[in-house]
Amino acid sequence: MKNFVSSLESKVSSLTEQYFMDGGLLLLRLFIAQEFLHSGFVKLIGGIDAPEWFADLSFPFPVNLIPADMNWVIAGSNELLFGLLILLGLYARIAGIALLLIIYVAVYSVHFDFGWAGWNIIETDDGQGFKVPLMLGLMVFTIITQGPGRFSLNKNKDSLCQTSNNSTHG
Repeated sequence: MKNFVSSLESKVSSLTEQYFMDGGLLLLRLFIAQEFLHSGFVKLIGGIDAPEWFADLSFPFPVNLIPADMNWVIAGSNELLFGLLILLGLYARIAGIALLLIIYVAVYSVHFDFGWAGWNIIETDDGQGFKVPLMLGLMVFTIITQGPGRFSLNKNKDSLCQTSNNSTHG
C-alpha cells in the first residue's frame, strides 16, 4: 500500500508540474502575443506613412538602410505575423528569435534614452528607459529556450504527425 501511495503521489506531482509549466508557457505566450499584436495593429491602422517621430529615429545597421515608411510597414507586419505565431504556439521559437530582433531595434532606437542606466526606467518626461522591453525580451527568451508548451499548435501538429505515422507504419 505504501508503494502504491508513493507511486500515485509521484505521478500526480509529475502531471501537476507539467500542466503548471505548460499553463505558464501559455499565459506567457498570450501576454507576449497581445503586446506585439497591439503594437503591429497600431502601426498599420495608421497607414503606410511613418510618423515623424519614427522617421527621425536612428536605427542600427542594416535597418538604417531601409526607408522610414517601408521600415514602419515591415515592423508592423512582422509584429503582427510573429505575434500571431507566438499566440498560436506555431513555430514559436523561430517567431521568438524574430521578436527578439524587433525588441533589439526598439531598444536601440527608442528606449535607450538613458543608456545603461535606463534598465530600471519605464518612461519619464526626459525619455524612455528599456525596463519594459527588457522584461518582454526575457519573456520571449523563455519561449525560445523552453518552447511553446503542450497547449500549442506545434505540440498538436507534432502529435498528429506521430499518430498518422504510427497508424501507417503500425
